[in-house]
Amino acid sequence: MLLPALFRPLVDYALPPRCPICGVTVDADNRFCLSCWQKLAFLAKPWCAACGLPLAFEHPQDSCCVKCLIDPPIHDGVRAVVRYDDQSSLIAMRLKYGTRLGLAKLIAQHLQKFVVECRDNAIIVPVPLHRTRLWRRGFNQSVLIGRELARTTGIKMNYNVISRSKRTPPLRGMSGAQRSRIVGSAFALRADAQENLVGGTVLLIDDVYTSGSTSNACARLLKKAGAEQVFVFCWARVISDFEHG
Repeated sequence: MLLPALFRPLVDYALPPRCPICGVTVDADNRFCLSCWQKLAFLAKPWCAACGLPLAFEHPQDSCCVKCLIDPPIHDGVRAVVRYDDQSSLIAMRLKYGTRLGLAKLIAQHLQKFVVECRDNAIIVPVPLHRTRLWRRGFNQSVLIGRELARTTGIKMNYNVISRSKRTPPLRGMSGAQRSRIVGSAFALRADAQENLVGGTVLLIDDVYTSGSTSNACARLLKKAGAEQVFVFCWARVISDFEHG
């Protein structure tokens, strides 16, 4: 135990903590430099109670945006840390495709602030990957984020509640309607799902919330199995130029 302590200063000198976006040296692991921190568009209330879209003015706590009033999502709310843009996307992309697995801890640290509004009987459920994609990538980024959130909050995680039964093509560039058609039947409930979900609150973990198609597909199954509430926890939320509060 003594040798690692003796060599730690040498390791820190050789491999100092760096900003996960621009790479400059920072004070500690999983910290942003001041410049990158100021460029991130952190999301805060007031927001749509259903989809997490920032609202332009103060509204009652349970207010929804026009889109959600017309077509309410199946899940019960989105808790995203930042807006998806050129800066924040680097974190998601480097975790998913750059195997920067430590970034899952960074994301989980920022998601902790949303846990306080959840009930005691909450359970963490990561959005699953299809087995072929999991074999190719070697990990599921949502599981890594969920595991870190479970470790720091004490909330139980179960990644065997739902499975991805159908392989879907990349959804980037598709409309919301196209995404919904493709992912609508892509997930399946495990045989013992009901035992873990009845009457509980699910924290559905994903890296990025785009159109809500994947979240709704998962939420539909989770509620079918008895979950009372399903909240989507993610690093970033896509906000189009046409959306407004």
